[in-house]
Amino acid sequence: MLGGHARGQHRRGGCGRRHRLPRRLRPAGLHEARVGVTPRIPPLPPEEWGEDVRPLLEAEFGDTGVRIGDNNIFSTLARSPDLYRAFMRFGGYLLGAGKLPPRERELLILRTGLNCGSDYEWGQHVRISELLGISREEIDRVASGPEAFEGDEALLLRAADELHADARISDATWEGLTGFLDEEQLIELPVLVGQYHLVAFTLNSLGVELDEGLEGLPDQR
Repeated sequence: MLGGHARGQHRRGGCGRRHRLPRRLRPAGLHEARVGVTPRIPPLPPEEWGEDVRPLLEAEFGDTGVRIGDNNIFSTLARSPDLYRAFMRFGGYLLGAGKLPPRERELLILRTGLNCGSDYEWGQHVRISELLGISREEIDRVASGPEAFEGDEALLLRAADELHADARISDATWEGLTGFLDEEQLIELPVLVGQYHLVAFTLNSLGVELDEGLEGLPDQR
């Protein structure tokens, strides 16, 4: 599935996975990051929202008419208010003001959520991808990896896989990326993939439950 890796010993990625990847990318413990797991830290209920986080949690999530605090990830992180505010500033930049085009950004995030076995990350970004006009067929193809795409988008998914497996983009893939990404976008790509590893680590470790209406990962046994 992965192409263009640098030579030498490969390191395993640090996330659990449910879809099929090469054996070296499949650590133990995958079964624990599943839909329906009881939260280790539950979301903060609205009646406990303090004045330090209430304005952020009551704000609307894009144009959806849904409060940010109605998303379990945010109402859970709000139990650590200082970290939550810092997280929202950085994550908000990548989603709202980053240099990567929205379509390319979402393909990278979807592949990362899949690689990390994060039902929540996958489900949230399926919804965002559909709002951006990415088709259901294209979303489903992300699970098949770089080989299911052509040209620039295959390179993006390959970069996500290499970062996950080796914590580095190979020389061959990097050379391909320079053909269509500018310098700022090249810097942002590993930052974005790294950010969504961070998000997946947090979601999986805290046992954040899927919000109502979100789908979990595709099951590719």
